[in-house]
Amino acid sequence: MNWIERFNEAIRYLEENLTGEIEYERLGQIACCSAYHFQRMFVSMAGMPLSEYIRKRKMSLAAVDLQGGAKVIDAAEKYGYASPTAFNRAFQSVHGVSPSAVKRGGAAVKSFPPIALAVTVKGAEAVSYRIEAKKAFRIVGVSAPLDREMENNFTAVPRMWQTAAENGTLRKLSAVMGNTPAGFLGVSMCGDREDWTYWIAVASEGSGGEFKDCTVPASVWAVFSGAGTNRSVQELERRIFAEWLPASGYEYGNAPDIEVYLNPDPQNTVFEIWIPVRKKKL
Repeated sequence: MNWIERFNEAIRYLEENLTGEIEYERLGQIACCSAYHFQRMFVSMAGMPLSEYIRKRKMSLAAVDLQGGAKVIDAAEKYGYASPTAFNRAFQSVHGVSPSAVKRGGAAVKSFPPIALAVTVKGAEAVSYRIEAKKAFRIVGVSAPLDREMENNFTAVPRMWQTAAENGTLRKLSAVMGNTPAGFLGVSMCGDREDWTYWIAVASEGSGGEFKDCTVPASVWAVFSGAGTNRSVQELERRIFAEWLPASGYEYGNAPDIEVYLNPDPQNTVFEIWIPVRKKKL
């Protein structure tokens, strides 16, 4: 079973549990990756966070239930909302109208069908990469916890980089930068059996001084190079997961994701994306 098939299997699991408990770890297991990696790939391929997709699917089905005569309080309970107020807030964020307006009839709502992925062959430019096998290496820097809901990290991580640039952290880290990968590193340590942590760091064997240190485990990475803006990073990630990974003969490995910023200017950045990989089992 290839990555696209496993991804669609995970979506089927999600659809079957929209009125129950959706375990992100289970989604990752079906797709043969961690819950973090599944969410990251989902964002790149679906164009929205997993939590937003789930909310839209639930509210799409809830609208049908209300149009069919269901009570608002019953719909709220069915789709896992602790109160009609929380349900009303989620419903209006998706449809732009209240549940009671839909129940009265005549209100327009939006329909969000289940997502399904397929490989599309088109004349796009090649995705260049190299395979890099590295022994365990030490990083020094600053870290902060990541939320299990990927959507909540989209503002926290950029703010962390902005703070690091403004308070002199990047300047201080550049002074202790040593080993490869060369450059400023954004390291996502997000295994299923550990707290999720994001590091702004550099590879170094020297004294970290005021900074914390951590060891990135030995692994094999697929390394992709790019340049441009933050949107360029997002577009390259989308191509990695939608175009490269399904046909590569590799699948996600059990190691941190690494973004290497050779020039950290968000408007004119030069970067590498390091994706941990392992050979796909036959």
